[in-house]
Amino acid sequence: MAALPVPLPSAKMAAVEKRRQAVAQATSFTDSGRPGVPRAAATAESEEDFLRQVGVTEMLRAALLKVLEARPEEPIAFLAHYFENMGLRSPANGGAGEPPGQLLLQQQRLGRALWHLRLAHHSQRTAFNNNVGVAYECLSASGRKKKPGLDGRTYSELLKRICRDGEAPEEVVAPLLRKIQCRDHEAVPLAVFRAGMLTCFVLLEFVARAGALYRLLEDPGLAVADRRLGQAVLDTLEGALQASDDTAPARYLEAGSRLGPDSLALAMDRALVARRPSAPMTREEFLEKAAALFIAKVKPVG
Repeated sequence: MAALPVPLPSAKMAAVEKRRQAVAQATSFTDSGRPGVPRAAATAESEEDFLRQVGVTEMLRAALLKVLEARPEEPIAFLAHYFENMGLRSPANGGAGEPPGQLLLQQQRLGRALWHLRLAHHSQRTAFNNNVGVAYECLSASGRKKKPGLDGRTYSELLKRICRDGEAPEEVVAPLLRKIQCRDHEAVPLAVFRAGMLTCFVLLEFVARAGALYRLLEDPGLAVADRRLGQAVLDTLEGALQASDDTAPARYLEAGSRLGPDSLALAMDRALVARRPSAPMTREEFLEKAAALFIAKVKPVG
């Protein structure tokens, strides 16, 4: 059986199609006669305006900048943590959405501030200062019964948390905390807050480097160092710190890093010239004396 021929479009069908295209073209004009915006373009524009008006665009831009600053190994987990805790930054949080108990809210804000402060190393000055500002805003958020601003009690608690989480011995950091803490009800300006945070982080790194230096001095079998060697290294470190007139905490690390192997080796050789027996020096004693050299250079608050 032969296949039926496919009918060609008739003149009537062609005319209908022509009228349909004309109607579609006419509907793309507004009442004023100007061409209207296509529906897809108008929808896209309205969605973009909406995201910008509610702050989502700016929020995402800030989040991406944080990723670029911190460069975490797991960016997705980093962003998840960032957005999970983002509500605590808003000063308005403290009304209907406030968690039960002011103490719980305070602990959450401290945790949020710590997270921001650890995003960038203190040597990344711009990023670190930006994060300090965000942490300050987070802790300064006002609730229903609290005026905006940061008090000395919250500031001092944050300093203690930084030192405790940094695994520095309490007896090592206690003198620094006494020097840079504020009174509980004292208002803490941003400049004092920034200086305290920077000093704390620099001290922790200073103590960590001192600990690594002590491991080079200690006897593996006795887990202690020769007192003559330990004191010789401390004397050399003190000389390097005193040679630096700069009062910026980060400069103390630079001064300590100028202790080259030649100067240390020379000091240790001199210490070992005397063959008389020497008492041991423990790691705790060495770290406490090294930290005391650092803390002596720190200016007290107020």
